[in-house]
Amino acid sequence: MNQVRRYSTLLNQRCVSSRRRSAAMTPFSQGALLQVTGTFPRLKPMSTTRAAQVCPVGGSSRRMFSTLAQSLNSSVLAQPELYPDESTNQDLDLAEVDPDQLLRECKVALQRRPARPLRDLVFPISTAPYKQKHYPSIRVMQWNILAQALGEGKDDFIRCPLDALNWQERKFLILEEILTYRPDILCLQEVDHYYDTFHPIMTSLGYCGSFLPKPWSPCLDVEQNNGPDGCALFYRRSRFSLCAAAHLRLCAKMLPTNQVAIVQTLKCQATGRQLCVAVTHLKARSGWERLRSAQGADLLQNLCRLTVGSGCQSLAASSTLPLIVCGDFNAVPSEDVYKRFSSSTLGLNSAYKLLSSDRQTEPAYTSWKIRPSGESCSTLDYIWYTHDALSVDCLLNIPTEEQIGPDRLPSYHYPSDHLSLLCDISFRHQ
Repeated sequence: MNQVRRYSTLLNQRCVSSRRRSAAMTPFSQGALLQVTGTFPRLKPMSTTRAAQVCPVGGSSRRMFSTLAQSLNSSVLAQPELYPDESTNQDLDLAEVDPDQLLRECKVALQRRPARPLRDLVFPISTAPYKQKHYPSIRVMQWNILAQALGEGKDDFIRCPLDALNWQERKFLILEEILTYRPDILCLQEVDHYYDTFHPIMTSLGYCGSFLPKPWSPCLDVEQNNGPDGCALFYRRSRFSLCAAAHLRLCAKMLPTNQVAIVQTLKCQATGRQLCVAVTHLKARSGWERLRSAQGADLLQNLCRLTVGSGCQSLAASSTLPLIVCGDFNAVPSEDVYKRFSSSTLGLNSAYKLLSSDRQTEPAYTSWKIRPSGESCSTLDYIWYTHDALSVDCLLNIPTEEQIGPDRLPSYHYPSDHLSLLCDISFRHQ
């Protein structure tokens, strides 16, 4: 069997597996706030209604990636269940795809587009005396990839040609970015092509994935949408095993909101140590600062409970798990939600402050876009980490204004209005 046919068969098998898996899942009602698996208690479902999953398969593409990443043509993807079961997301019985070959396929598909901005890994002041040098670092990527339905139908990027947002090419740009840096842990927001693109591709690349859509996604207001957008978390299964997982619907003053978070406890295969990873996407737009603050407080409270167990009264509690929190917070550093995280008793620090000379200042921007209301250049995205338990070895630098270009983001050479963030993190000595 030639290589293209082999990958076509692979994707067919994965899509059949996804359909069987979705048929066996039972969703939670919109009133359910939390689902956890593993060592955590689990809520029982309050509703048995669900929407059918769709996993279309392309049939005649000559390129391997095109075969793996066929997107929906005319049908609208029905909304998936809000809280799918983590334990069923283990597709470990199929051969993996060669990432180098897949990256070459991306470059062929993108040869008519300008190259992505060249970004370098920057090494902050060394923390080598504290880390376990004989174990490789853990590479973490955080990225709001821009939901396809929002990019084409709602966000109104007036300086970005509509053709630059064509999913048939933009998906290659997204995957090229991921394959270039090959993170061990990948945290994404605004994912609306999870089931037909990211889940089968990332599974074939050796990752386990989890997806949590927003209860009321704005994507569903767009004609020809591909279903709701949400958060996704992927980890490389050769490096980690899943110990526990929680799906959170964030609250504000005890009321459920439209924002969500995924929290997973992973066991590092090399060190045997555990690491808690969370991904979230807080409420967007100015005027919603108090809601973002309340959502952040709710997330921190849940993280305290999940990492410490009985609470987080003691910063130095020996039972506290090291923590990484990635997300599009939609909040500049002066906002209250940022202050909540930086002063939390969980002992969190923002990784990208380490790029500054004083190690206390965030980058000038992680998002830069032009809309009818004007130009917006601000820092909204963060990678938080437990600084007493983890050390940052290097970070991916921020592109310059010249690299981004006068029309800002997204563009022909960059697929999202948010920049990806990436850092290598190591365990400190216990």
